[in-house]
Order: sequence, then C-alpha cells, then structure tokens
Amino acid sequence: MSDIIDMLIGVDLPQLRDNRPQARDNAQKSFEALLEPVNPGTFSFGERYAVATYVAGLLQFEPAVDLYQDLLLDDAPTTLSAAVSDAIAAGLSTGPYGTYRETGLAAESEPGGSIRNDADKLGERLAAAFDYAHLMVFHPRDSRAEVLGGLSAAGWSADDTVSLAQLIAFLNFQLRVAYGLRTLNGEDIQVEGTRLEIPAAEWTLSNNGFEITTYEELNRPEVFVKHSLGWKPWVPPVAKADLTEEQLDSLIQPERADMPYFRLLARDPAALKARTLTDLDIFFNTEGEGLGRAERELAAAVTSRYNGCVYCCSVHAGRAEEESGRAADVDALLDNIDNDLGSDEWNVIRDAARALTATPSAFNQGCIKKLRGVGYSDLQIVDFINSVAFFNWANRLMLSLGEPEVPKRFL
Repeated sequence: MSDIIDMLIGVDLPQLRDNRPQARDNAQKSFEALLEPVNPGTFSFGERYAVATYVAGLLQFEPAVDLYQDLLLDDAPTTLSAAVSDAIAAGLSTGPYGTYRETGLAAESEPGGSIRNDADKLGERLAAAFDYAHLMVFHPRDSRAEVLGGLSAAGWSADDTVSLAQLIAFLNFQLRVAYGLRTLNGEDIQVEGTRLEIPAAEWTLSNNGFEITTYEELNRPEVFVKHSLGWKPWVPPVAKADLTEEQLDSLIQPERADMPYFRLLARDPAALKARTLTDLDIFFNTEGEGLGRAERELAAAVTSRYNGCVYCCSVHAGRAEEESGRAADVDALLDNIDNDLGSDEWNVIRDAARALTATPSAFNQGCIKKLRGVGYSDLQIVDFINSVAFFNWANRLMLSLGEPEVPKRFL
C-alpha cells in the first residue's frame, strides 16, 4: 500500500520497505496523527501544514516542500504561504550545532544563534512555533527550559506543545527516510548550506500559559556515558492516576506509565502509539536478512552523539556494547566521534550516520558505495536509514522537552 513516504520517494521500493511492515504502517499513522488528526483541537490544520512546510524547507527536501505547501494552500490564505516561504529563505543554515549543557563537553560546543521569525507576517503563535522548529532542526542541543517560554507566552498549551514537538521531530524522521531511500535508489542529491550568522537569542520563562518546570539542584551528567540516566521533563507529564484508557493504550508497555517521558508524550496518544510501534519494529524486528541489532544500536548511538543528546546516547551506546561485546569501541565513540571504532564496518556506519544526520543531509552515493563496499546489502542499508532517521526524531524530543539526570547510584 502506497503511503506518504512512498510519495516522497517517487519510486516503488516495496521489497525494501515491506521488510519492516510495522515501521512502514506506523510511519504513515504518525503522519495521520500529526498532520491529519481526527480532532486537531487548538493546534489547527493550517498551523500544522505551515510548520511542516517550514521544516521541509529548512531540510531543503523539495518533494516534501511541494507536498506540504499544497496542503497549506488548501487550508490557508496565499499570503501565509508566501510568509512561510520567506521564513524558509531567511532561516536556511547548517547543523547540528549548539552549546552543550554538559560542562565536560564545552570544548565540543559550536555556539550559534537562534532565529526569531516575524510575528507581524506569521502571527505570534506561528512565529513562536517557527522559532522552536528552527532550533529543533539545526541546533537541538541548545534546548533549554526557557526556550519553551516563547511557546507558552504565545498561547501554546502543554498538549499543543507536545504535539508541535512531535510534529517537528517526526518530520526530521520522515524526510530523512525518504531522502535516504531516494539516495539508495541511485539519486545523488546535492544540497549545500551555510551557517547563518545570527546572534544568540535571549529566552525567558513565561508566567503565562502552561507551567514550565526547572531544576536547580539536578545531578546533571558532565559527558557522554553508557550507564543509565534519568530524565526530567520541563512540560508537565500527565499524572499516572489521570491517564485515560486511550493514553494507557498508547504506552504499549504498561510499565511506561511510571516513566515521566512517556506520560508526557501521552498528551498526544495517537502520535505516541504510532511512534512507539515504529520504534519497536525498526530496532527489534530481526526477521529477514536485515542489519544486526548491534549495528542498529550503533547507528542510534552515533546519531545521538552527533546531535548532542546525552540521554539517548547513553541508552544506545550501552545497548551497542551489550549486543556486540565491543566495550572499547563504544568507549572510543563516547570519547570522540572521530575515533577509530575498531572495524571498517563500524567506521562506515559512523560516517554514513553523521552524513544522514547533518542538516541539510550530506548522505550521498559515496555513502551508499562505502556501505555496500563493506558488505551491507540494500535491505541492511534500509535498516540503517530507518535507525538513523528514527533517532533524529527521538533526540529532538528528549533534548527539547526535558533534560537528563544522573541517578544517585552513579554519583
């Protein structure tokens, strides 16, 4: 069955995508939950299509710009479409960059600016959403609790903020899957970007709108680690006792009701359920002759390392070690992303993951040639693309909605 990603690929690759049927089906369900929900509530269809067009434009993936701009034109005035196009042109940059919260990673920080969009042209709500989207696309490691103040002050509710974060993060997955598969199919997409010279923005916590929680005494990690970390939300999660049947169902695994991250994402249960089922198929479905579990976890860890998500990197570096037994190579990655990872196969995965994670993407025919050159089949490359793309979704949620905490047992 054809879906939006098939439309964005522009060719029929069923024998490759159908190997992970739940990932395929639930990527489409994620699109439907976030772009075509049954009840959009106070996050209107026009706002959703405008944000999607803006993100696609920042990623410079023209098939998606055309798709989402057509949807926008069906639902909003032509003047808004023109304002979105202007915002894209003014916001093009390169990433990932940003300043680490973690003190031990200061030498790796790449300071840059945070663009502020024109509220007169876009309206206050949409301008705030675009500011947030620009940060999430290019420099998610600059996320701080204060950044959410702009959304709260512009009238975004806690529920709508979670849906907005899911939408932006999902698009970073969807478009990388389509981009990667077009590249696998033989295209050599050449996209260039130049880092914007923009000043650092001053974000302030808002006393209006939803409550934003900060943590003065948090035991924060200082560097990348491979032991487990906690995570503290800036946006209030749903209280466990208040979870509805739909929200409980969206968790998939009942024990997740004890985890603030999943109770937070349960504010948009349809999006959470589709996202979780996509995740499980990409990383745990080993049917067929796909990529090994260790290599999928390595791709997730590299992506998280490059984007600057200390929490996600800790989880998947640990899993890469468990699946492979290669503790020294995982430690090398955590110490410096450029370190030798002990084999040609792992070094090629590292380089290709960085290329697909870069914004705009640098994934090209050279990456495909190297992946094939060390023995990876096209089915395995699809698993690789899915793994990297998914963590460009996960990293942006973790970074922009909360921060990691070191459990007391590791202090």
